[in-house]
Amino acid sequence: MAATTLHLHPETKPEWWKEATVYQIYPASFKDSNNDGWGDLNGIKSKLGYLKDLGVDCIWICPFYESPQKDMGYDIADYEKVWSTYGTNKDIFDLISEVHSMGMKILVDLVLCYTSDQNKWFKESRSSTDNPKRDWFMWKKPKGYDKSGKPIPPNNWRSFFGGSSWEYDKKTKEFYFHTFTVEQPDYNWENAECRAAMFENAVGYWLRHGVDGFRIDVGGMYSKVAGLPDAPITNPKDEYQMAGELSQNGPRIHEYHKLMHHYMMSQIDDKRDLLTVGEIGTADDKNQFLYTGADRGELSEMFNCKHMGIGKSPAFKYDMVPFTLKDFKLTLADSFLWVNGTNGWSTAFLENHDQGRSVSRFGNDSTPESRAASGKLLATLLIALTGTLYVYQGQELGCVNCKGWKISDFEDIECRNNYRIISEKYGKDSQEVVDFKKGVDIISRDHSRTPFPWSSEKPYAGFTDGAKPWFKINELFKTGINAADEIKDPNSVLNFWKRALKFRKANKDILIYGYDFEFIDLENLKLFSFTKKYGFKTLFAALNFSDDDLKFTLPEDKSFNFAFGTHSLPKQFDTVLRPWEARLYLAE
Repeated sequence: MAATTLHLHPETKPEWWKEATVYQIYPASFKDSNNDGWGDLNGIKSKLGYLKDLGVDCIWICPFYESPQKDMGYDIADYEKVWSTYGTNKDIFDLISEVHSMGMKILVDLVLCYTSDQNKWFKESRSSTDNPKRDWFMWKKPKGYDKSGKPIPPNNWRSFFGGSSWEYDKKTKEFYFHTFTVEQPDYNWENAECRAAMFENAVGYWLRHGVDGFRIDVGGMYSKVAGLPDAPITNPKDEYQMAGELSQNGPRIHEYHKLMHHYMMSQIDDKRDLLTVGEIGTADDKNQFLYTGADRGELSEMFNCKHMGIGKSPAFKYDMVPFTLKDFKLTLADSFLWVNGTNGWSTAFLENHDQGRSVSRFGNDSTPESRAASGKLLATLLIALTGTLYVYQGQELGCVNCKGWKISDFEDIECRNNYRIISEKYGKDSQEVVDFKKGVDIISRDHSRTPFPWSSEKPYAGFTDGAKPWFKINELFKTGINAADEIKDPNSVLNFWKRALKFRKANKDILIYGYDFEFIDLENLKLFSFTKKYGFKTLFAALNFSDDDLKFTLPEDKSFNFAFGTHSLPKQFDTVLRPWEARLYLAE
């Protein structure tokens, strides 16, 4: 029976990257080592012991490359050079070596959907219409001209950061395409010479210097639908519309990932088993398998962000809409249910540099007690999910969103651009601006980008030794949400995370590789419960997503024993969960 079951689930083949806990670092905000107010590579190196003690197996560092910083380093001007504020190339090479000496792995960000307008390739491309690199980027003539003679963009696609996705270049009298900021022109992946240059500079260089893989930024948007037709109108209030499926999981996307994977394999002679995780965003079950199937030669795994879109209007992300726990359950499960019976692989995450804090979004951050309980509950949920686990800096502390901030306190270009557009169109005191501010308070990317709270030391939480940080700090570091205080508190969220990661490793068969996930009481709007199996083992999880005491029922077909939870050991027959309590039971 067990052998047959395991045979039907080939995803159980062990790999280091399946079992790893990956910790994401946002370098600007992690640790400042030279007192200039910015985090840096040597700051990261100084805290590797903290990460090792936490239970981290692999670190992922967001972009540290040469950049004008129009989008916090995701606008890369030189793939082979470290931005001087973060350090030098020697610093990153030393960091790679130190990570490896401590028995950990390292991923770096691979940003190849777009580049900086200060990249030498784009400067050449925009110099003239007949430049050899003109076709390395997406240039189009105007669709026409309005009554005032202003050129009209080639289509109605909206930039993620507001306004048209097309920027007019007066010198050559054509538009170039940008998915994000006007300073981030998209590459033309149709051009083979462009692809080869990207692979050599951005991929090969770092593989030859020892990285263990890549987090692949916007990995589902390299291939656009031929002809770039107008997008359907999903937001009548806006002149421009999100491209959606016209630019997501496009006709050649899997071909491009196969080409890139083949190139990666050609660059390593030590037979490293690379981890490549693609930020795909959303994909149906078929495409999730095509991206990650073990025999496909594309990606190791992908981020499906469907659950991170919960509560956001499809028309405009900052328009918040109601959602239920059932909605959350189903969108989260979209990341891993498809894996069952396939040799694809999934990821488990609730935070990253593009999201608000998970405790504030999915838990209760209104009191210190509920905040800590929520942080532990969400940690328990994550360790119980099949797939590679990703933890974002500060998540292990139970960090929450910033409170009482004004719009002017936010740094993120996405927030600032959209605020400017909305306030100019409707007025600064309009209901539209009020609604936008409500969305910012919940989901702004800046909530997760504030400097890391290393201690309660004023004024800058141990992030820097006196220099004013590049970005405002979340003042809640003074209330105990900081690493130094939580290390000393055995009941802290941090110390709970350490225990949770040890439990996950000790029970990796069912927690990491488990299959046959089934919801229990899916319709319950307070209880998140499920079972999953591995061989003869069964896991039962019960998580109370509410401020109330909540009764649950253990499945009767097996004899379950309490194995792990957020609160003190329950009595043998206690089936009442306290507010924000989570329990894991095992049966064999």
